Amino acid sequence: MELLDILLSSPLLCAALAGIVGLLVGSFLNVVIYRLPVMMQRNWRKECLEYLGLPAETPSEAFNLVLPLSRCPSCATPIKPHQNIPVVSYLALQGKCAACSDPISVRYPLIEALTAILSVIVAWYFGYSSQTPFALLLTWSLVALSFIDIDHHLLPDSIILPMLWLGLLLNVFDVFTDSHASIIGAAAGYLALWSVYHLFKLATGKEGMGFGDFKLLALFGAWLGWQVLPLIILLSSLVGTIISFSIIIVAKRDHTIPIPFGPYLAVAGWIALIWGADINRLYLNSIGL
Repeated sequence: MELLDILLSSPLLCAALAGIVGLLVGSFLNVVIYRLPVMMQRNWRKECLEYLGLPAETPSEAFNLVLPLSRCPSCATPIKPHQNIPVVSYLALQGKCAACSDPISVRYPLIEALTAILSVIVAWYFGYSSQTPFALLLTWSLVALSFIDIDHHLLPDSIILPMLWLGLLLNVFDVFTDSHASIIGAAAGYLALWSVYHLFKLATGKEGMGFGDFKLLALFGAWLGWQVLPLIILLSSLVGTIISFSIIIVAKRDHTIPIPFGPYLAVAGWIALIWGADINRLYLNSIGL
C-alpha cells in the first residue's frame, strides 16, 4: 500500500504526520519571529541613511532567515543539529545551553508545540483534502504574525500581503469559498476596521489600532468570505477584552500601555477557519433562520 493510500485510510496517521511537520515548522517560525523584525528594522535604517545621503553601514555578517546558523545568544556557541530537535532537545538539555548553561527561553518549545497542536487540529478537521495544505500554511503564518505583533506591535506586510493574495487566488477555484464572497470579504474586512480606526481617532484623537490589523482582517475576508467577518470581529473583541482585563488586573500592567490587537484577530480568524461555518449555522438556527 502506497503512502497516499495509507493517509487516505487513516485520518489519525495524517494528523500525526501534520503534528511532526508542525514541530519542524514551529522551529523555523521561532527564527522568523526573531529575525524578520530585525531584518525590517535594518532595511528601514538603510533606507533612511540613503535618503539623508549618509554613508551606509556595512554589516559584519549576513543576517537573514538562513544565516547566521543558530547559536547561543549568550556565548555564541553554534547549536549542533542534535541540539536543535524541536521540544525534545529543550527537554534533553533541561532548558539550558549545552556550552555555557545559560537558560534557554521556554517560549521556543512552546511555539513549536503550539504549532504542532494547531497543525494536528487542522489536519484532523480537513482530512486529506485540497484545503489541508493551505489551511496549514495560513495557520503557520498566523502563529508568526501573532508573536511578532506581541513583541514589536508589528504585522509585517511581507507575510500578510502574499497570504491575502493567495486567499483571493485560491477562491477563484472555490477552495474555501466562492470568488465573489472572497473579493467582497477582502474589501469589507479592510474597510470595517479602517472605519473603526478613523471614528475612534475622530472621537478621541488617538489611534486605536494599526493598519496591519486592517490588512489581517482583509486577509481573513479573502480566505473565508465576507460571511465570517462579523463572527471574527465579535470573537476577537471578546477574546481581546477578556485577556486585556486579565493582564491589567492580574499582572497589574499599566492600562495606558498599548496591547496589540493582531493576536486576538488571529485567534478569532483561526477559529473561523475551522468552526466558522458551524458557528454561523448554529446561530442562524437558534434565531429560526
